Amino acid sequence: EVLLRMHSVGICGSDVHYWQHGRIGDFVVKAPMVLGHEAAGTVVKVGAGVTHLQPGDRVAIEPGVPREIDEYCKVGRYNLSPSIFFCATPPDDGNLCRFYKHSASFCYKLPDNVTFEEGALIEPLSVGIHACRRAGVTLGSKVFVSGSGPIGLVNVIVAKMMGAAVVVVTDLSASRLQKAKEVGADNIIQVKNETPQEVASKIKSLLGCMPDITVECTGVEACIQAGIYATRSGGTLVLVGLGPEMVTVPIVNAAVREVDIKGIFRYCNTWPMAIALLASKRINVKPLVTHRFPLEKALEAFETTKRGEGIKVMLKCDPSDHNP
Repeated sequence: EVLLRMHSVGICGSDVHYWQHGRIGDFVVKAPMVLGHEAAGTVVKVGAGVTHLQPGDRVAIEPGVPREIDEYCKVGRYNLSPSIFFCATPPDDGNLCRFYKHSASFCYKLPDNVTFEEGALIEPLSVGIHACRRAGVTLGSKVFVSGSGPIGLVNVIVAKMMGAAVVVVTDLSASRLQKAKEVGADNIIQVKNETPQEVASKIKSLLGCMPDITVECTGVEACIQAGIYATRSGGTLVLVGLGPEMVTVPIVNAAVREVDIKGIFRYCNTWPMAIALLASKRINVKPLVTHRFPLEKALEAFETTKRGEGIKVMLKCDPSDHNP
């Protein structure tokens, strides 16, 4: 393990949900829990068996650490391991604090030209990498991203990086759609009160065809329905956003058109790729950070996120260094 002096920690929608509701699905908060899982910091001490890191190294933290080498780890899908440790998922504490210890194997050294905040943003960026990989985004793909929150935006960034020819994004919020344009979306559609079928036909007329891939980042029932209707026959719909446990969807429409519906759970094997992309400046995630607060103002930061202001709120945990 390594002991880290925490620097930058992003607030995720799941952090706010645990704070407000005390549970997400089967994960229930039964005792006080430290939040935070989008994080970067500096190594201050290393355990006896740690050779690849030393005090002073700046690192990004992968929050999911397998507790055992089970069948999922053996096939490289350790995110599915049922006993995995995960920051800020009950009962495991997160890293929104001054000092935090973590498995050294899941701390990744940041190059000098990658900031702490970029390091913290690797966590949401990884959701985009994992989703676009599962979706099979490739050269020339036509992609529909449903939802323009932080996770929708990282999917836009990654889909374009992976070779998508065109990315269209839908959302209720005009300001969030503007941000989607800023990070690379080719087309945006502000949804008001259209039916799912109407949304699908708007996308088709805008693209001149149906998208090969839909990445659904809201979890809203109507949006999942629109995702099925919008995706071309033989295409893929990836469900990233999580909503209620039971949703009504036109499953027969998907089945008879051979639309593959895939889920994702967090990510795996994404940090090295993300660091390489950030270090080479092939992608830019800096525009995602819209607010910064010192750790002492965590409550204010959480209230800001809860109100849906901006995109990504960062907490600065090192009192002597509030730089990005």
